[in-house]
Amino acid sequence: MAQKVVEIKIPDIGDFQDVPVIEVLVSPGDTVEKETALITLETDKATMEIPSPHAGTIKTVTVKVGDKVSHGTPILTLEAADQEARTADSETAPSSKDKQQAAQINETPSDPPPVKPAPQTKNNNKTPAEQGKPTENIPRGDLHAEVVVLGAGPGGYTAAFRAADLGKKVILIERYATLGGVCLNVGCIPSKALLHMAKVITEAGDAENHGIVFGKPKISLDKLRAWKESVIGKLTKGLKALAKQRKVETLHGTGKLVTPYMVQVETSEGKKSVSFDHCIIAAGSNIARIPSFPYDDPRIIDSTGALKLEKIPKHMLVIGGGIIGLEMATVYAALGSKISIVEFMDQLIPSADSELIKPLYRRIKKRYEEIYLKTRVTEIEAKKSGLTVSFEGENAPAPQTYDCILVAVGRRPNGFNIGAESIGIQIDEKGFIQVDQQLRTNFAHIFAIGDIIGNPMLAHKATYEGKLAAEIIAGHKALFDARTIPSVAYTDPEIAWMGLTEHEAKKREIEYEKASFPWAASGRAISMARDEGMTQLILDKKTRRILGAGIVGINAGELIAETVLALEMGVDMEDISLTIHPHPTLSETVLFAAEIAEGTITDLYAPKNKT
Repeated sequence: MAQKVVEIKIPDIGDFQDVPVIEVLVSPGDTVEKETALITLETDKATMEIPSPHAGTIKTVTVKVGDKVSHGTPILTLEAADQEARTADSETAPSSKDKQQAAQINETPSDPPPVKPAPQTKNNNKTPAEQGKPTENIPRGDLHAEVVVLGAGPGGYTAAFRAADLGKKVILIERYATLGGVCLNVGCIPSKALLHMAKVITEAGDAENHGIVFGKPKISLDKLRAWKESVIGKLTKGLKALAKQRKVETLHGTGKLVTPYMVQVETSEGKKSVSFDHCIIAAGSNIARIPSFPYDDPRIIDSTGALKLEKIPKHMLVIGGGIIGLEMATVYAALGSKISIVEFMDQLIPSADSELIKPLYRRIKKRYEEIYLKTRVTEIEAKKSGLTVSFEGENAPAPQTYDCILVAVGRRPNGFNIGAESIGIQIDEKGFIQVDQQLRTNFAHIFAIGDIIGNPMLAHKATYEGKLAAEIIAGHKALFDARTIPSVAYTDPEIAWMGLTEHEAKKREIEYEKASFPWAASGRAISMARDEGMTQLILDKKTRRILGAGIVGINAGELIAETVLALEMGVDMEDISLTIHPHPTLSETVLFAAEIAEGTITDLYAPKNKT
């Protein structure tokens, strides 16, 4: 006889009404036994688990964390496997009214299993492995942990350390020989070390315009590389010490999921299997490549190759006018390379508002050989004399020859590289793992964070998510609710933005206002001979609350944090304009922009009201 699909509803839970769902413990496709907990509710007195009245397979789940339910609220459908549900089918074809009545009888058992109150403790976070699928029945690997973290970048090591602080036994798996992932080893940290040196060189050169001449810098690549590596070494050693202090076991090698409770790791000592109760996937992303380019030629490099500083080319083409490409261009231009940039879109850093890009564009346009917008590379021909590049597009030049080409066209998630798809984890066509607001995959005990779950691919986003995932595993009632994630381009000048951009506000037809303060009116910026910057606030036209912000100028990445806090706190322009800022500073420009919005600015003549 065909199996019966039944609708499971909230049974009698006493006098409680509109009780919030704090955990959904099953997903479509899960097999459950009778009495297996399906969801967890939290009343003002205790938490309680709703058990399944039947054994079977979950078809759909109709509630999510945060929903409020009462007696009779549908929560999921189940393809029942037990005889009790199957025998409810009638031998004759009933009327539609009879069907409805039968459904009410058969899908809401008259004598449902009693609701089991769960202990009200912070560590009450049972997964399907603990609900009807005891973890002791799951095969153990060579190693076992309560929490396995796959990937030790900023998100991964943060997740591991936070889970350990919350009392969990943790194993951290990392493919590099040191902790820190791409960001610390071949990304954020080494690039910022080189950008700092580039800034020193540039500022020394600019000082000549103000009567201080240092002379042409003598650059030792060996010492510069050593400085960069010392920065990396200091941080990786620090992470190793923190892992040891927290008793986090580290395993170096390439890990892949082989079952929903097992990771296999290729180490230098051979294969090792690691089983877990919970897993946090923090496997990050990899460098995107354009097909057909002759990557076997060592003169074509990616961002990792650029950070090696093997030599300083005379003429370098950067393919991609995004953040990574422009940051590396900043470094090599300071070291003496003549830079050309090609970007397919109509502006550099396309995700930022065009007004923020203009000061950067004007500055580098004078310093770089060429900037080709609305243009793409169609062919690279490797010759002994150099790399000959053919272009196509609105501003395409004739073929040009370069000593070196940096391909910086973005990054791709590692979703397809870790065995996730083979065990049934949901992944989209781009390789991003799908998660809910609690960062859970379609397996309730497996979480994913960072680059691998979607844009923006930023270390600080991964760190925030890593801590959150660890806390949810430990039983904290939390979900991802950050109102914004700031972005920073560490170019010269820097560009930083957060919240709603003006372009997005227009696209979404939001009634907004914009208040922009030019740094040409900032005493601090003028005294630093860097008055090309601007601070811009986007605000709600009616409530006057901040919706977004953008800053271009030196140290913009440091300045944006105040506006992020303002957005998270829901402040309005008056709040900012009445907050005393130190003078003279660049941080004042946020104050001045708010005063422009309020019509109270005195450092410019732009009154809005005189009250």
